Amino acid sequence: MPKIKSTVTVIGLGYVGLPLACLISQKGYKTYGLDLKEDSIKKINQKKSPFKDELIAKILPKIDLKATSDPSVLKESDFVIICVPTPVNERHLPVFKPLTSAIESVLENFKKGVTVVVESTINPGVCEEVVLPLFEKKNLKVGKDFFLAHCPERVNPGDPKWNVSNINRCVGGVTDKCLQKSLEFYRSILDATVTPMKSIKEAEATKTIENAFRDVNIAFVNELAKSFDRMGIDLKDVIQGASTKPFAFMAHYPGCGVGGHCIPVDPYYLIEKARRVGFEHDFLKLARRINTGMPRYAVKVLIRELNEIKKAINGTRVGVLGVSYKANVDDNRDAPFYEIKKELLANKAKVEIFDPFIPKDSTVKSLDELLKKSEVLLLVTNHDEFKKVTPKLAKKYGIKLIVDGRNFLPKEDFLKAGIRYKGIGR
Repeated sequence: MPKIKSTVTVIGLGYVGLPLACLISQKGYKTYGLDLKEDSIKKINQKKSPFKDELIAKILPKIDLKATSDPSVLKESDFVIICVPTPVNERHLPVFKPLTSAIESVLENFKKGVTVVVESTINPGVCEEVVLPLFEKKNLKVGKDFFLAHCPERVNPGDPKWNVSNINRCVGGVTDKCLQKSLEFYRSILDATVTPMKSIKEAEATKTIENAFRDVNIAFVNELAKSFDRMGIDLKDVIQGASTKPFAFMAHYPGCGVGGHCIPVDPYYLIEKARRVGFEHDFLKLARRINTGMPRYAVKVLIRELNEIKKAINGTRVGVLGVSYKANVDDNRDAPFYEIKKELLANKAKVEIFDPFIPKDSTVKSLDELLKKSEVLLLVTNHDEFKKVTPKLAKKYGIKLIVDGRNFLPKEDFLKAGIRYKGIGR
């Protein structure tokens, strides 16, 4: 292990901050993790991950990472990396309180010469318009008393290939010295390219457009799913066909909703910032509206398919497969499951739920128990465990219909077995 060179505190030990803190510690920095959740702090100090992550579970016992709720550790920190949530409120407006609270902790425990890097996703201008003024109120001069930069986080939970250590990053600083200090730090911990941006505002913009790009493309195929469903065309087959073109096409797939803390949130940051400078992002707003409506659409498909077999949703025992927003993780932030559950209950369905990663939201303890209690299935999350739902198993439990919200199960196998199957756009 390299000689300890500096002290780093990562504020926020969630899905972004904890992997980053582990990496920083691995690279020989004295590392603190600052968080408000005492349960998480206790687990981390016991060398256990507070959420499912195989890589973190392997790394934690081998490193000297100290988790704490005591902000006084900031007094000895040369670098402070902020990885707190940046949510939106019920009106889809940015909520900066977690970020400003983190900055206030830095100011209350200020160390001259500290480099503060915001990794939390923010709209262009936040570092200069929201963060910087908090320092200036204390008569602290950027580039002299402290250094401020933005390096938008990039993580992909559950991905066996891409992790916090090997994903390319972009960095922007308020001043040239801010940029150079942050570049040097990230290049010392990452096995990936770190690209300097011309301004901190450009760095802020990269993350919002990355996720807005995905949101727009997902909305496009979700709209196609509704259209192709009426035409009797299997959209999944069409996308696979289009993917044979070796350029100018990038496959995105429809589904019962978009979840996580990025795609359903970040476009609103860009929408609101643009509105404040006199521009309306009609395209981004439409994409959000389409994707937000997909959980309700999935339930409508279920109701329609039930009607085809002369059943009403009222009183039907619906088994919901999955809670988390993506496969094989225990992250339920902004998961479409919750809107789907709300719609099912509003239509008086009898709902049973199973997610092997989120037992607290499950009503049963096993897949077999769910199947035993269900007449029809609605797959919400494509966990590997749900591959066990074969035509043979479905027949054993008398499952009459499967609505596959992720187009995950083998459609033709179920149809051949005489089980009604309907996907999103197929």
